[in-house]
Amino acid sequence: MSKLRVRFPPSPTGNLHVGNARTALFNYLFCRHHDGTFVFRIEDTDRERSRDEFIQNEIEAMKWMGIDWDEGILIGGEHGPYKQSERMELYQTHIQKLLETNHAYICFCSSEQIEEDREEARKNNMPPRYSGRCRSLTKDQVEDRIAKGDPYVIRFKLPEKENVEVVDLIRGTKTFPVSSLDDFIIARSDGMPTYNLAVTVDDATMEITHIVRGEDHFFGNTPRQVLLYEALGYPIPIFAHMPMILGDDKTKLSKRHGAFAITEYGNMGFLPEAFVNYMAFLGWSPKTEEEFFTMEELIQRFEIKNVNTSPAIFDYEKLKWYNAHYLRQKSNEELFHMVEPDLKEKGFLTDEKNKEFYLQAFQHMKDYLVLTTDIITNLETISSYEGIQSDRLPEIQTPETQSLLPALIEQFSNTPEWTPDSVLNAIRQAGKDAKVKGKHLWMPLRIMMTNEDQGPEIYLVIYLMGKKKVLGILQELQTKI
Repeated sequence: MSKLRVRFPPSPTGNLHVGNARTALFNYLFCRHHDGTFVFRIEDTDRERSRDEFIQNEIEAMKWMGIDWDEGILIGGEHGPYKQSERMELYQTHIQKLLETNHAYICFCSSEQIEEDREEARKNNMPPRYSGRCRSLTKDQVEDRIAKGDPYVIRFKLPEKENVEVVDLIRGTKTFPVSSLDDFIIARSDGMPTYNLAVTVDDATMEITHIVRGEDHFFGNTPRQVLLYEALGYPIPIFAHMPMILGDDKTKLSKRHGAFAITEYGNMGFLPEAFVNYMAFLGWSPKTEEEFFTMEELIQRFEIKNVNTSPAIFDYEKLKWYNAHYLRQKSNEELFHMVEPDLKEKGFLTDEKNKEFYLQAFQHMKDYLVLTTDIITNLETISSYEGIQSDRLPEIQTPETQSLLPALIEQFSNTPEWTPDSVLNAIRQAGKDAKVKGKHLWMPLRIMMTNEDQGPEIYLVIYLMGKKKVLGILQELQTKI
């Protein structure tokens, strides 16, 4: 067997999304598992919607996920160019070959004529396919109409055979009746190749051995492409059609399910290793109870035969669960490095609240973080707090709180080193001094310092506020109760 070669060919008509990212990941894992070659090319024949900024987004998303490639966009290779818009001459050569070998023909039918033929087929309880009326035009008739300037497309001529066979590593071998297809268009009236023609030529000339893609191609595009391979005399690759990804309500995946452009996830606070680990489980199973894998471990474990045929369900909450796990594995230094630019931008990095201040905080915060952005969000909430609201004062105007307040002020004032542990010890000692414990200690303290009934550990909130601000809030509160 020749060396395995796979490809990832997104269209730059939008940012890279979850479905395409899963396709890229599965191709990458399959390729690296078999020590193959990974090709990253761009399918930009849709002139109206293709944009350079989307190509850049796709490149950035691939790099963020940690997926590298051996040939393709940016790095080149011996099978280039790797943008369809730069391969037009190659497509025209193949279209001409199909015409010369009588595997294709010129069609002058208007859209109105085609619709009339389809409607007639429906009336006769026949599939609404193209009738093939231009198949029988003579060479002279074709040349005459071209000379008159009549618009035309080029259609593939279905062969006179019963079935077309597709070998699929996930779904097994599938046989499609040729009669279920029609003479499909391979070149539009403006000369642009259609998807099926362009992708077949690309895969054949780039010597792609395995095509791993979504099941939406299986029944429509794949049998047509196999026929094109046969007509052009190229080896037919082996296919693997992955299951669809649906939202948790079993409908088409969208932003309301938590599916965003891949580059957005990093901005939202997700770690690439958590995202990749979760994505690997969207349709694939390692046949083990383990849930956490590095990219290298995924490559070692990945078997295309273990990809499911049933739809995968995208669970945004499960993705966040994965992220929380990976955040807990980060060192304090790593967390600081991740948020340092935001700490500086927001003014949270000061002489008092320096790097060491936050390193101590992260040691205690890890178990409560889900996204890296939670750090800045909590700091913004804490820094903007100015004291308890008047409508909650009655809740803490109790003998216990009146005894607790001066004890807290004394303990915090006499805490020489302001650390999460020293703050926690000071709270506990204040409770002992005031003879207050349990809910009579912790609930009033939370209300006083956050105006909320729940949230992050209150000792950590108090630490992050800083000694000066904490004492100011408590001293002002002492005058009110």
